[in-house]
Amino acid sequence: MIHPTAIISANALIADDVQVGPYSIIGDQVEIGAGCRIGSHVVVNGPTRIGSNNRIYQFASIGDDPQDKKYAGEETRLEIGNGNTIREFCTISRGTVQDEGVTSIGDDNWIMAYVHIAHDCRVGSHTIFANNATLAGHVHVGDWVIMGGFSGIHQFCRVGAHAFLGMYSGANRDVPAYTMISGQPALPRGINSEGLRRRGFSSAQISNIKKAYRLLYRQGLKLVDAIAEIEKLAEGQPEIVVLLDSLQKSDRGIVR
Repeated sequence: MIHPTAIISANALIADDVQVGPYSIIGDQVEIGAGCRIGSHVVVNGPTRIGSNNRIYQFASIGDDPQDKKYAGEETRLEIGNGNTIREFCTISRGTVQDEGVTSIGDDNWIMAYVHIAHDCRVGSHTIFANNATLAGHVHVGDWVIMGGFSGIHQFCRVGAHAFLGMYSGANRDVPAYTMISGQPALPRGINSEGLRRRGFSSAQISNIKKAYRLLYRQGLKLVDAIAEIEKLAEGQPEIVVLLDSLQKSDRGIVR
């Protein structure tokens, strides 16, 4: 399962059935769970924990030092969940002590070629990052988010669950849950209706989300007043609670 040209640290913990391709390097304090397949010329440095059934394609760099000039060799870590696909030339950095010291990625994410996930990012589950999508440091991305090719998110921004970033879009403020954005700077374009239908949201739920979106973007309300109206809608409508939560957690202001 491990190619003879691969270099594996004696301090790495690798499940018995893990496959490691030619010329890959697995460094100190790396843990790789069952069913993982590591392609050729991959570098995984630690401390890094990779769960089960992940596939990492050739030339990816996983768990190396953060690209932060303040980093001074402190022990920080990267945590990757289960069932993720990480394609060619992706770079995923460990965290920094200026944050919580960890970069984390959830389960069943589809991360295409040349994606960069910087230090201290928190990525949920079931996301899709198209080619060359980029997260700056300290970005939080919710479940089911889709990032189009070459899209980017500014440091410290949050992207709510089920949001959609169009190709080449640049977000320098928080993106509310369910919202589609595009452009540079990015502007709201509606809700991700098709994505919600594919994930089993009912017509009534999508209608409720559209109503909340109109309150947020179409009624000319101040943000604080829009949030107050959305709070009323959230009573008995759990899908609206997801949107409300993303608004209430916003520190940088929202794309608007």
